[in-house]
Order: sequence, then structure tokens, then C-alpha cells
Amino acid sequence: MFYWLADYLSQYASIFTVFKYLTLRAILGVMTALLISLVLGPVVIRRLREMQIGQYVRDDGPQSHLSKSGTPTMGGALILMAIFISALLWSDLSNRYVWTVLAVTFLFGLVGWVDDYRKIVKRNSRGLPARWKYLWQSLVGLGAAVFLFMTAQQAAETQLIVPFFKQVAWDMGLFYIVLTYFVIVGTSNAVNLTDGLDGLAIMPTVLVGAALGVIAYLAGNAEFSNYLHIPYIRGAGELIIFCAALGGAGLGFLWFNTYPAQIFMGDVGALALGAALGVIAVIVRHEIVLFIMGGIFVLETVSVVLQVASFKLRGKRIFRMAPIHHHFELKGWPEPRVIVRFWIITVMLVSFGLATLKLR
Repeated sequence: MFYWLADYLSQYASIFTVFKYLTLRAILGVMTALLISLVLGPVVIRRLREMQIGQYVRDDGPQSHLSKSGTPTMGGALILMAIFISALLWSDLSNRYVWTVLAVTFLFGLVGWVDDYRKIVKRNSRGLPARWKYLWQSLVGLGAAVFLFMTAQQAAETQLIVPFFKQVAWDMGLFYIVLTYFVIVGTSNAVNLTDGLDGLAIMPTVLVGAALGVIAYLAGNAEFSNYLHIPYIRGAGELIIFCAALGGAGLGFLWFNTYPAQIFMGDVGALALGAALGVIAVIVRHEIVLFIMGGIFVLETVSVVLQVASFKLRGKRIFRMAPIHHHFELKGWPEPRVIVRFWIITVMLVSFGLATLKLR
């Protein structure tokens, strides 16, 4: 929005041309989202407490979690509000990728909001039934996949790029839709499974989102992409604004979500942010790198799958409790130790993921 205004004003004062630079708008985006989160955070927490929108804690989990019962949740709405305001202010709104990411984030957030609302406000322990939740996630994910496939303007936009290799690019055809669907829906649910401890999910999301922003900037620049031997995706650079807003909003939320948490983001935040990471990775053609950088999300998801499969097939559990962060808690790790160690692992994985840009 301000991008258009600055473009118009630049004909009267050349100083406004600086707002055409992606790097400046990314900095303004992260600062705007961070400020919104920090300013509105106490207001949102107070309002949620007044409405008695508090977290429900299972009694079969770690006993240390029982004290969290009643902590305000659905705070993901604060994150999304900060992201959307910042992204709409500083992005070029004529860019189709920007609107694609905003739409997917909003719709997945809406699914999460309905689930949270039914569980917490309506006191329905089932929330949104799993089949309906997955159906709506699937419709949105499939819709985004079809849209991106139908509007692709370059061959590189639908090719599978393999890290470490300069010339390996597979033209996927219609399989692109299948892969995109699974990346978006899978990442959304993986982040949601990770959101079980104070700050555990939001920091890896910020780190991975920031890295994807760097990749988007490089992929959207013809010279950088050619130098690094990554596909040039025209217009993808604009997504750095969204990623910057995600980072600012996430860090602002972490101010209140860090141990001991004053607020949780709930499904409204986790599902939306996971889907955002997935669709951005698809657009910049780095799905495999997302798999690497989001290793914690993958680990959490795999632990749940293995736990369920083992119990159904053998009648035995592999972990004391799944997702795996609860397993470490039940082994005696204090919650802050689990959280910080998972953050450290994410920093290493994100660093390795960024290194694949050069190791080709």
C-alpha cells in the first residue's frame, strides 16, 4: 500500500524512490510487525483473560503442564494481524505471489480459529472434527497448488530443484500440484504438532521464515540466482517483505510466549504459519531445503507417526509420549532445556540449509 503511495510521490520528490528497494521495505516490515506485536500484546492478553479464553491442558501429559491451564490462547491472531498489516503496508500489492501467500495464511488461520473457538469458547473437546479440519486444509492447499501451476510463467516455477547439484531440475508436470499440496498441508500440521511448549514452535518458525526470505530475495534477483545456480523466479523477491513481517511478528509474540508463557498461539497461529512456510518454499522452489531447515518440525511429526503406528501394530509405544518434546520432558528434562536445545538444533539446520545455496 505504502509502496504504491511512494511510487506516486516519487515523481514529486526523489527521496521516495528509496521505498522501491526490497531491503529497506523488509527492514520496515520487520520493525512494523514487531512494534504491532509488542504494543498490542498486553491488550490482547488482557482481553483474552476477560473472555476466559484459556488453554485446556490434558491430565495425561507432563504434570508440570497442569499449571498452564487457563493461560490465554488463540494468540496466533495477534501474529497474523501484525503480519498482515505490515505486509499490506510495505509489499508491492500487484505481485501475485504476495496475494497467494496472504490468502493461504489467512485461510489456514481461519481453519485453526474455528478449531480453537469450538474447543475453548464452545467447550467442545473435539474442536473441529479431524476429517473436517483436514478437508478444509486440503481444499485450500489444493487450490493454492492449482493456482500456482496454472499461473506459472517459467519452466523453473514447476521444476523440482535438488540441493548440491547445479543442473538437476526435474520437470514435474502435474505432479507439481501433488507435491505443492503435501508441502503446504504437511508443513502446516507439522508446525501445529511442534506447538506444545512455551516458545518451542515460534522461534524455529521465525528462523526458517527468515531463511526463506533470504532465499526468496536471491531467487528473485537474476544476477544472484545465476551466480548461485538456483532458479530465477521473477517476482519472488517480494516475498522477503512477508518473511520479514513474519519474523517481526513472531519475535514480538515470543516476548510474551517465552517460558513461562503469558499467551499461547493456538491452532489459529500454528496452522497458518506452517502453511505460510510451505507455500513460500514452493514458490521459491526450495521444498527440499525447507525439509532440512524445518528438521524439528519433521522430527515432531515423525515421532507422532511412529508412536501411533507402533501402538497399533505392536501394542507398544516407542516414546514415553508423543510428540517427542513431551518424551524428553517425561525423561526429566526441564521445559526450558528442551526448548532451547530444539532452538539450537534449528539454528544449525537453517545454517546448513542456507549453505546448500553455495555448495553446488
